Amino acid sequence: MEANWLTPAGLHVASARLPVEGELPSLDGATGWLNSEPLAPAGLRGQVVVVDFWTYTCINWLRQLPYLRAWAGKYSGQGLVVIGVHTPEFSFEHNPANVRRAIAELGIAYPVAADNDYAVWQAFGNHYWPALYFADADGRIRHHHFGEGEYGRSEMVIQQLLAEAGHDGGTDRVFVEPSGLEVPADVASLGSAETYTGYARTAGFASPGGLVPEEPHAYSVPARLERNQWALAGDWTMAEEATTLNAAGGQLAYRFHARDVNLVMGPADSAAPVPFRVALDGKPPGESHGADIDDDGNGTLAHQRVYQLVRQPGPVTDRTFEITFLEPGAQAYCFTFG
Repeated sequence: MEANWLTPAGLHVASARLPVEGELPSLDGATGWLNSEPLAPAGLRGQVVVVDFWTYTCINWLRQLPYLRAWAGKYSGQGLVVIGVHTPEFSFEHNPANVRRAIAELGIAYPVAADNDYAVWQAFGNHYWPALYFADADGRIRHHHFGEGEYGRSEMVIQQLLAEAGHDGGTDRVFVEPSGLEVPADVASLGSAETYTGYARTAGFASPGGLVPEEPHAYSVPARLERNQWALAGDWTMAEEATTLNAAGGQLAYRFHARDVNLVMGPADSAAPVPFRVALDGKPPGESHGADIDDDGNGTLAHQRVYQLVRQPGPVTDRTFEITFLEPGAQAYCFTFG
């Protein structure tokens, strides 16, 4: 189906199939810029522009990132400008130091607009992370894509718009070898969905007695968790956005069905790094450990980010994930799976 939509041999035919969706909106609402001086549509005329809306803990965007890096690397000298618009989801993602750290750790060299006030997001009428908007050399949006996937189609759009502008973008596709969090989800075995741990958006919470918002509370894990239920054990305070551990030894448990378990978490602002230990079905994860823990399940919360805790090499079945924090101050925001 992809080949029928747009082929390198038929760029002149496909050109008519990329309608004008509007003008490239202003970027003036950005609250800051990284890797670049401020950019504006007028100054970008003559270049093809890809605008990418992201937030650094979004697992779907992290899986898209290898292609963004590759496109910027391949086509930046041929008339393409990739611009990342970092519109934060969680409060800690408003912190410029956190965003700068993420940019450095993730190897992002293209310009990034900080969009802490959602002004650029609103100018585009955007609703998604990740979201791609493709503008031609005349500053007109000609294509968009929401979510992961369709990388070949997106690259052919880039090549077509470069060709229209008189640049030689070629017809070869980039080749990426993702690792860690950037590896695509194993969709065929994915039976668990994103789950927030703050009370405003959580689901499947199974600790006896239910959640107690905004107050310290002693929770426990029930004797049995059903698939996609989660629970707390120990002294926690569940706030609207995150759940914070008040005393050492607290635990989160989740009954999941997926190859990967990831958790957005970090030490509270005033907390020192927090050591933790992960178990699967009550045992060390061994070869099923994620990139942020060892075979015995040991890891440390050093910064607020996504931590990859489980990556199973074998058949996927229902399993129980447990993470125990050995010191207070851990904050958990959101489970994602892959």
